[in-house]
Amino acid sequence: TRPTIYGVSLLLMFFSLNGWVHDLSDSYLFTAHMVQHLVLALIVAPLMIMGTPGWMLRPALKVRWIAAAASRATQPIASFAIFNVMLIALHLPPLYNLAMSHHSVHIVEHLLLLAASVIMWWPVLSPMPELPRTSYPGQVLYLFLMTIPMSLVSVSIAYSGSILYPAYASAPRVMHLSPMEDQLLGGLTMWIPGGLFFFAVISVVFFRWQKSGALDSRASAQVDLITAKG
Repeated sequence: TRPTIYGVSLLLMFFSLNGWVHDLSDSYLFTAHMVQHLVLALIVAPLMIMGTPGWMLRPALKVRWIAAAASRATQPIASFAIFNVMLIALHLPPLYNLAMSHHSVHIVEHLLLLAASVIMWWPVLSPMPELPRTSYPGQVLYLFLMTIPMSLVSVSIAYSGSILYPAYASAPRVMHLSPMEDQLLGGLTMWIPGGLFFFAVISVVFFRWQKSGALDSRASAQVDLITAKG
């Protein structure tokens, strides 16, 4: 049910931003931070949309400027740009290192990542016709293209010849990983599991597309049969 799905999203968000995951990502391991970002962007955000019924959001659309902004932001091209600009910006060393030095900035960056992720998933999971999902072919293309910027960011981090985020270089070692190995593993974590997740969703969308096509064909055949009998 929707309340259960939304509750799960809140629990995952809580546990990813608190406790040992929070401590590891903030003070010890870049890899843990990448896991945290993937959970927020790829699991928490879509579950929040899936757990929210359209009627709860509909009153906000009565405000004209909110409706206009939401309509523009949830178009596939805009949502693609919003998420990927945010993804790239938050992993640039100046902003990333600023967040590591100032916890309040870190909190704001996580909120921005979560908001951008909700916008990114909207063309695939929208619960309301006023801000509709894109077509099945459009969803497949959209999700495939979404893997490209993430891969570029991941590869840039993983195969950088220097330490990009000095806070992890001076952090105590809690695993047998050097700072460079941690950075490599973090980049690969974003690249491989992140990419595979998108391809898994593409598979689900593709099968739904095939199923809808089969249903349309069956309905068309029934109409033709009724017409022929008439």
